[in-house]
Amino acid sequence: MTDEQLAGTFAALYGYEPEGLWAAPGRVNLIGEHTDYNDGYVLPLALPHTARAAVSRRDDGVLRLHSGDVPGGVVELRADALEPGAPGLGWAAYPAGVVWALRDAGHPVTGLDLHLSSTVPVGAGLSSSAALEIVTALALNDLHGLGLRPWQLARLAQRAENVFVGMPCGIMDQTASACCTAGHALHLDTRDLTQRKVPFDLAADGLRLLVVDTRVQHALGDSAYAERRASCEEGAALLDVPALRDVAFGQLDEALSRLGDETLRRRVRHVVTENRRVEEVTARLGAGDTRGIGPLLTAGHASLRDDFEVSCPELDLAVESACAAGALGARMTGAGFGGSAIALVEEAAAEPVTKAVNAAFAAAGHREPRVFPAVPSAGARRLV
Repeated sequence: MTDEQLAGTFAALYGYEPEGLWAAPGRVNLIGEHTDYNDGYVLPLALPHTARAAVSRRDDGVLRLHSGDVPGGVVELRADALEPGAPGLGWAAYPAGVVWALRDAGHPVTGLDLHLSSTVPVGAGLSSSAALEIVTALALNDLHGLGLRPWQLARLAQRAENVFVGMPCGIMDQTASACCTAGHALHLDTRDLTQRKVPFDLAADGLRLLVVDTRVQHALGDSAYAERRASCEEGAALLDVPALRDVAFGQLDEALSRLGDETLRRRVRHVVTENRRVEEVTARLGAGDTRGIGPLLTAGHASLRDDFEVSCPELDLAVESACAAGALGARMTGAGFGGSAIALVEEAAAEPVTKAVNAAFAAAGHREPRVFPAVPSAGARRLV
């Protein structure tokens, strides 16, 4: 959909032209999974796939929300009646939650008309919900002159998802959507939101990063996510540290010896070693050794599969078949139990790896995956 079509659909819905158009991307996390709610390190990059919104202010307290991607008409709500946990909102909970979070923080948001269209695959673990939140937050920030910085918009969007929607996600997805830059990954310290742009020019190195959207999402994902987060908090409490980020890699064996439960030991081991992998990948990219990150990606998948237990047969098959076909490294990305994997490949190997993954899925009786390149792209921005 072009900018003109986006604005035209808004005008057809609401009877007047929008005040502006905005976009916010989905993301792929290169390394650093389930570390963000442990105050750890992550290394995401923005995708070219975006949620785009045509938006105008209202001064009567009414929210009119429409998605071109979801069946149904305009959802109409009142800003002063928004309450966390309201049932039946579906996709509209994400933009409505942002309005609630802004108002709850004291910002004078009095209503809006909004039309959304997104190319971020839903259910693929690529942060389609964060893209909806950030595009709404950025539009309202600009329209109301709130003066909030991108990282502050990410915090408010995270609060919307945590409190209003009820999903206990960390800060990575929203920060990646708000703050990433083209040609770079974003090294983020999720404790203090310190950011560092890490060059990641795949084309210059003759490489591609393939996304394998398995197009499956297993039902236990949300409950299992909450369980993993609770386990991490329990582990930190038993080790008497503020968060698992505070367990140094060199002290891991000693820390594990203090935990009596084997499952808890595995959860802690994943987080501590994953933080280490983020730092190692960042160092290799900084030294220009992009190919050298491949084994670290694969090691990260093994940890997510065996220690954190958030993989699934489809993700494992995507990783195994990609590596067998010549990928330099591969791993699941996102929260797990479905969604997507990534594979780092030589440019010439992209087609053979794609064919091998498709063949492996067909042989296993799985639905054909969607495979596409992840190009490090720009974060949220105003279009018009």
